[in-house]
Amino acid sequence: MAHTMWDSSVGKKTVMAVSGLIMLLYLVVHMIGNLKIYFGAGEFNHYAHWLRTIGEPFMHYEWTLWLIRIVLVVAVVAHATSAYQLSRRDIRARPTKYVHGRPRASYATRTMRWGGIILGLFIVWHILDLTTGTVHSGGFQEGHPYQNVVDTFSTWYGDVIYIVAMLALGLHVRHGFWSAAQTLGAGSRTRDRALKATANVLALLLTAGFIAVPVGVMTGVVS
Repeated sequence: MAHTMWDSSVGKKTVMAVSGLIMLLYLVVHMIGNLKIYFGAGEFNHYAHWLRTIGEPFMHYEWTLWLIRIVLVVAVVAHATSAYQLSRRDIRARPTKYVHGRPRASYATRTMRWGGIILGLFIVWHILDLTTGTVHSGGFQEGHPYQNVVDTFSTWYGDVIYIVAMLALGLHVRHGFWSAAQTLGAGSRTRDRALKATANVLALLLTAGFIAVPVGVMTGVVS
């Protein structure tokens, strides 16, 4: 039965919606945590350490953090896979010839498609930069996330990559939240306006909240 559901377009859209909401919840929490950088190195580093000790002593050091990472990886893979397969299915369903040429995809469709690609590339860069330190500038310091963040946003390319990705994230959330609500049956004539307003507010808050970190470093408020 699960296999049959996954094979259907409705099933794939449901997987996209649920996985998207899981990632959205993480993004809200992650943004709030990021803003702790405005309270200084001690507060921010303490928060980063706390993330590794969640659930102790029942959970071993970093076990909860790794469970969160695993859930996120599954959500990202499920989201990307279902999006790709739905896109391929949509292409195959189109007629082979058009009287006036191939029709252009809608603005929302193009935004979601390219936004997803940009965000996928950003996730890889972000992990290599601030988790593994592989591409980090200024010398990655294990256990000193505050300084690592300041180092990243002290470079012009670090700021550009991050800000472009967060703008793409805002557009992705704006269209994705609305689409997920419709897929999961939350939309209705009376609730549509509230759902659209919620999507816009979430997109705006997340974009502004995330961009506030590099802006803080660039302006010298965070140093």
